[in-house]
Amino acid sequence: MAQQSDHFKKVVAHCKEYGFIYQSSEVYDGLAAVYDYGPYGSELKNNLKQYWWKSMVQMHENIVGIDAAIFMHPKTWKASGHVDAFNDPLIDNKDTKRRYRADQLIEGYVEKIQGKIDKDVAKAEKRFKENFDKEKYLAESPKVLKYKGQISEVMDRFTKAMSAENMEELKAIIDDYEIADPESGSRNWTDVRMFNLMFSTQLGNIAGEEGKLYLRPETAQGIFVNFLNVQKTTRQKIPFGIAQIGKAFRNEIVARQFIFRMREFEQMEMQFFVRPGEEMKWYEYWKEARMKWHLALGHPAEKLRYHDHDNLAHYANAALDIEFEFPFGFRELEGIHSRTDFDLSRHQELSGKKMQYFDPEVDKNYVPYVVETSIGCDRMFLATISNALVEEQVPGQDDPKNVRDVLKLHPAIAPVKVAVLPLKRNDERLVKAAKDIYQRLSLSHNCQYDDTGSIGKLYRRQDAIGTPFCVTVDFEHLDDGTVTIRDRDTLSQERVSIEELERIVDERVNMRQLFL
Repeated sequence: MAQQSDHFKKVVAHCKEYGFIYQSSEVYDGLAAVYDYGPYGSELKNNLKQYWWKSMVQMHENIVGIDAAIFMHPKTWKASGHVDAFNDPLIDNKDTKRRYRADQLIEGYVEKIQGKIDKDVAKAEKRFKENFDKEKYLAESPKVLKYKGQISEVMDRFTKAMSAENMEELKAIIDDYEIADPESGSRNWTDVRMFNLMFSTQLGNIAGEEGKLYLRPETAQGIFVNFLNVQKTTRQKIPFGIAQIGKAFRNEIVARQFIFRMREFEQMEMQFFVRPGEEMKWYEYWKEARMKWHLALGHPAEKLRYHDHDNLAHYANAALDIEFEFPFGFRELEGIHSRTDFDLSRHQELSGKKMQYFDPEVDKNYVPYVVETSIGCDRMFLATISNALVEEQVPGQDDPKNVRDVLKLHPAIAPVKVAVLPLKRNDERLVKAAKDIYQRLSLSHNCQYDDTGSIGKLYRRQDAIGTPFCVTVDFEHLDDGTVTIRDRDTLSQERVSIEELERIVDERVNMRQLFL
């Protein structure tokens, strides 16, 4: 865990030092849980969004995109259940005055027990080596069975309490299992109470409930209320999807762990409308499709896993998370939910307008069921950069201090695709040639020209921001028109012509590489 914590600190520091993420309003000592994306961060984030949009909209003939407004009629959130049910259980520690989510404290307690199981299995695997049967050990080991019993006992009580919104039982669980403040170890807790997560504001100069508006807590409802508009104008037939990327806002009780949990964040969501009774088939389809999307970026399979929900949301008949192993452990990265017909039916009920689709194949009207894929763009950013950032010994260098920080991002999503570097900045011929090459490449890719240091320092700077290729313009270029292209990951250098350079860069950084 110490190594994970150290890596997380390094990720945060790297993001600030190299212009990926800044604390919002830092000159005024910052605003808690709100962050600004810097020059390289905004490029990387936009590339991730572009990858998602291409895979969802461009690569599917039956999925279209919209961009709905942040402000929506307040009845939208009444229909969706957010006004009455979008709450988190809040608890305070009386000694430290720190505030926590009661459900996360209990889940953290369960994770610790699971950690004991994992540790015990690792010891047994080391002891028995090739003779170790993991499945048998998990099924028969008395110690593991004891831990599993504890987890089952806690989760059974927890699931029932969350479903019934029983705050007294949540407090009883925390007391009975002596769950402590993770920072101080104190067990002096207040009662648990519900806290609504929506930000509210006023419409114009209208006071009171009539003028009350909310900053949307999710982008999905903008899709649901536009379901018929989109279906009619695009003439889509069931099954079809509507995708959207946009900001959402939640007044989080505990907004920590950098950009993992923020009060202003960005979502990439797709609602897939299907015939009732076919939702589980599409649920399985999107479960597999979304995992492939993550793996295509080069994220290790062992850092990704499915986690089925024990406590289903009020609108769902099936739900799971794709979890990623962040530096602080496995956490939710993307949700796949079978939302039934809840949302459309509720909007139909409250608005008095039909939200039905006429299906010519079965010759009847019905309210479609929905399968949702929802991923936090900021969490995807954090997963990508924490996985890509490595410190490694420079190949061919014996000095252990000769290390480099390198962001091994997939070339298609790298903020800068190629850097053009003159070998000598005080030679006008090299500078002019390098700038000409930069202008030529920048017509197709985000490039960078840099002559503000020695060639070694320039390479290290580009490694740190994840630039896959560096082009060095040296004196040989003045004779034969060739340049040296350096690969970020292998450090191999190749002598190529300008025409070959354009082809090589185009082939290796094009986003279609992610779909091959």
